[in-house]
Amino acid sequence: MNRIDLVEPMFEGESGHCRDFLTSLCRASVGSGFSLRVFAGKGARLPEIVGADCEMVRHFSRRLRRVQAFFLYRRLLRGPGRILVATAGRTDMILLDLASRGGIPPSKAFLYFHWVRSSPGKLEFFRKIAVRHPGLVIMGPTPGVTDVFKECGFRDVRTVPYPVTAAVPSPGEGAAGFRHILYAGAARPDKGFGRVVDLVRWLDGQGKTIPVTVQASADHYEKFAPATRAEIARLQVEGFPWLRILPETLAEAEYRGFFEGAVCLQPYDRNDFADRISGITLDAFSAGAPVVATSGTWMARMVTRFDAGIAVEDLSPPSLFAAVESIRAEYQLRRSNALKGGRVLQEEHSARHLFSALVSG
Repeated sequence: MNRIDLVEPMFEGESGHCRDFLTSLCRASVGSGFSLRVFAGKGARLPEIVGADCEMVRHFSRRLRRVQAFFLYRRLLRGPGRILVATAGRTDMILLDLASRGGIPPSKAFLYFHWVRSSPGKLEFFRKIAVRHPGLVIMGPTPGVTDVFKECGFRDVRTVPYPVTAAVPSPGEGAAGFRHILYAGAARPDKGFGRVVDLVRWLDGQGKTIPVTVQASADHYEKFAPATRAEIARLQVEGFPWLRILPETLAEAEYRGFFEGAVCLQPYDRNDFADRISGITLDAFSAGAPVVATSGTWMARMVTRFDAGIAVEDLSPPSLFAAVESIRAEYQLRRSNALKGGRVLQEEHSARHLFSALVSG
């Protein structure tokens, strides 16, 4: 049987970062004649996909992951099968270059870049790697990502939609009314967590009684940046009974359940997310949750495309609240639009597209 080795050192537990990516790709491989082996963190668990054709290898420790990645890449490059780095970055290019001891064969190593932040030094590095390893395959979810690598001289660059797990069918489109404002995902500055805290405190000061649910979980390895810790402390609003704080990552069913009846807030950084895919948006639409998104982002383009929420220029509390109220006023329409958008995006982001790109060479 042919094999694909997926490398994702930052995946820990059974929720959060890159879970959908790995789960959907494993499921897409069923019956294909390819086996998948996932190299992840020591605490990684994906019990629903482990079977005859998909194996989980708990390989990476936090402190040693770069050293471990070097030796793993060296071993995999010498062995059979193909390599997919699921969340690639410049460090992976460096380690693959060092581990290869020469040119990497065509269609041997695939690097999926979720996003890229360009700088003169980084672009020069990419140009050097493109010359040294013309067989390296670069993938990304949007032309805004992949065009960077094409301009740097890589020969095999492919725009492949970010894969997601097919959503469980939602109840009838009129079944759920508005329940709460929701911030889902990790508490991070680039995802506008501070803006959400500002909104909660403003709602408290205005005497508003609208329910708010905030997921304030850590990103990788259950750690917060100091600034985020300060924001979480500021979120502890005394006497605001309408606020629910979720301090930990959630099990899959519980996580998806919070989108029912929600207006999902995504006041993400306009520069960082101008062309960066959000799994939260895909999850929200699939569950019928309209989205409030920062204008000029990929999320805002999806909101506009399906009329499934509101894109806002101003991220102040009054502006965010006005957007929420506008959605609430026609919630069933926006929910119906979100569900329709979710169905379209589920197909456009099916893991079949990425799996096909991997196995076709």
